[in-house]
Formats: sequence, C-alpha cells, structure tokens
Amino acid sequence: MDAPNLTYVTVTYASSSRGRAVGNSPAAKPRLRGWLHLGMAPIMQVACLTLLVATDSLHARIGVAIYLLGATLLFGTSAVYHRGHWTTRSEAVLRRMDHANIFVFIAATYTPLALTMLDAPNATLLLAIVWGVAAAGITFKLTWMTAPRWLYTALYVAMGWAAVAWLPAFWMTGGPAVVLLLLAGGLIYTFGAVVYARKAPNPSPTWFGFHEIFHACTVVAAVCHFIAITLATLA
Repeated sequence: MDAPNLTYVTVTYASSSRGRAVGNSPAAKPRLRGWLHLGMAPIMQVACLTLLVATDSLHARIGVAIYLLGATLLFGTSAVYHRGHWTTRSEAVLRRMDHANIFVFIAATYTPLALTMLDAPNATLLLAIVWGVAAAGITFKLTWMTAPRWLYTALYVAMGWAAVAWLPAFWMTGGPAVVLLLLAGGLIYTFGAVVYARKAPNPSPTWFGFHEIFHACTVVAAVCHFIAITLATLA
C-alpha cells in the first residue's frame, strides 16, 4: 500500500514543480522587438552625414552633428538592448541607457532647429531649457529606474513640447512646412508615448505588441523631424 502512495506524492510534486516553473518564466518578447530601431540606426546615420556634407553653415553643421549623435545613441542603444540576450546586470545598464537617451535625443532634435532658425538670445534660452531638462531627466532615470512608467513618460512628452513658444519664430524663419512637420512629429511621438504608458493597444504580444507600436511611432516622428531639420538647415 505504501508504494502507490509514494508514487502519487512524487507525481504530484513533479507536476506542481512544473507549474511553478511555468508560472515564474518571464514573458517572451515579441519577435519584432527592436527590429525597427535596428533598421533606423544606419538610415539616420547615412541621412545625417549626407546633410552634414550638404550644408555650408557652421552653426547648421554643429547642430546636425549633435542631432546625429543623439539619433545614434537612441536608435543604436535601443537596438542593442532590445535585440540582444543579456545578463541581468548588463540588461539593467542597457535599460538605463535606453531610457536616458530619449532625453538626449529630444534635446538633440531641437539643437539644429534653434541654431538655424532662432536669433542668438532665443537659441541660447531654448537650448538651455531643453539641455537642462535633459540633464535632469538623465539623472532622474539613472537614479530612479523603478519610477512609475506614467511619470517618466509624462516627462518625455512635456520636454518634447517645450518649444511650443518658439513655433511662431520657426514659422517666420523656416516657413509653414517646418512647423507642420514639427507638429506632426510631436503628435506622433505623443501618441506613441500614450500607448507605451498604457501598454495598450497590444495587438500581437507574440509578434508586434504595444512596445512595437511605440517604436514605430518614434521612427515615423523622427522622419518628420529630420525632414524639418533638413528644410531648416538648407534654407
């Protein structure tokens, strides 16, 4: 009579162990996670280098070079972080870099626009604001990685719209196309940020989830802003 009882206990233990293993296994990333940024990184490098050569203004070249650096950090780090398989420690470092680079890229996007379309006092003021916020945001992300998703996403959005007060000046100098492209990119970024913060919609967790929608929005918005930067620097 003992043998059947022992067998039953053993089978039950093994089954419950398998259940715990399955329950504790981390959710798999969607298969397309990181591919959009992996493709965007070299495209942005080629586009920015081409623009860097095409412009003949020192201020424009400085601005484009800073934008190139910001784009490379954002899309390159994101691709490495999301496509790789890392140890827990390496993943934590890359995650901090990935989130911090968003602040860098927002400030880097405004830099060529300010240097080419604003007078010296306004350019200095705008750049002091966005780079000051970027420095504070980077410190915030590096020291409080467990901050609520909605909080740091709201900071990204607020920083992204910080230059609204300078849109009339951009319109006067760069024309309506530049401003409309900036607004379109800003709205697309904002939509992506809302999706990221809400984790919804999440159409296909296996292939293309909410995070991929967010990445798609960053790609499309970055294209809008790059075209605006191109128009501004070549004007």
